[in-house]
Amino acid sequence: MRRQHFEEKDEIIRERFRELRNSSPEKLSTRLNLSWSNWGFGRETLAASAERLEKANVPFIELHGNHYGPDLGYNVEETLRTLGEHGLKVSGICGMFSADNDMASNRAVCRQAAIDYLSCEIPFTKAVGGSYLLVVPGAVGRPKAYDDAEEDRSAEVLAQCAHWFTEYGVEAAIEPIRSAEVSLTHTIADAKRYIAKVNHPGVRHINADVYHMQSEESHIGTALLEAGDMLANLHFADSNRSALGEGSMDVATIIRALYVIGFNRPGRFVTFEPLGPGGDPYPAMYGKPDKAKLDALVNTSIRYFRDVEEMVLAD
Repeated sequence: MRRQHFEEKDEIIRERFRELRNSSPEKLSTRLNLSWSNWGFGRETLAASAERLEKANVPFIELHGNHYGPDLGYNVEETLRTLGEHGLKVSGICGMFSADNDMASNRAVCRQAAIDYLSCEIPFTKAVGGSYLLVVPGAVGRPKAYDDAEEDRSAEVLAQCAHWFTEYGVEAAIEPIRSAEVSLTHTIADAKRYIAKVNHPGVRHINADVYHMQSEESHIGTALLEAGDMLANLHFADSNRSALGEGSMDVATIIRALYVIGFNRPGRFVTFEPLGPGGDPYPAMYGKPDKAKLDALVNTSIRYFRDVEEMVLAD
């Protein structure tokens, strides 16, 4: 029986992984850095979230980018103290872009809000030791385009802010999101085109998400290879956007692709973000946390990922 097309692509990645292992086995000695995006924990305190991640042996946390104004969001000193008490470091910040601070908006007040948001979030990212700030070109939860000038407006706004990324040494990680949730930038290729349009050295990286990729890319592993060194962070969940192991995501092929592009190095992270299915995930940040369910979500996902990673490396 002939292989299906996706199986042919799987096999190409498997062979590249084997070639890497045979030619440079030392490049497989370091495991992938795991992180967890905490905004999906809802209104839970940072201390409670940090305690959970510490118990699950998750060394990094991706913080909710909650600086929506000068009087809102995490305090630097308190954040570092809380995370330090639980041995956690910050991988990066999950930038939150809704219709209120939409860089692609046809309303100037919303684009200005996006600039104000970035002016707060970028310095905070640096202050807490984060490597990247996730940037979404258009509002999450708004899949219908305003007009055909969205990408131009968005790129112009981000270009205006890009000097802050270089000034603070933070990577702007553009996130492609499925077309059911946003109106532009759905694939790795889209993100590369958008980055080229911004055309600034402060905007050169990508934040991919396997949940969105299964909808928009022809093959997740191949798309990760195409992202290559531009990939700063990879959001992870199973195919149903739930705990890893509860869906049909091909975790092994994704892990092989990440090792092939040298993702197992400092400053690169696999960040779990299992938010559940739906068209607009942002309401999750306001949910009442269920500690037992969140504990199980974290422990199940981390254990499953590490088990598959060891299986891949031993194969």
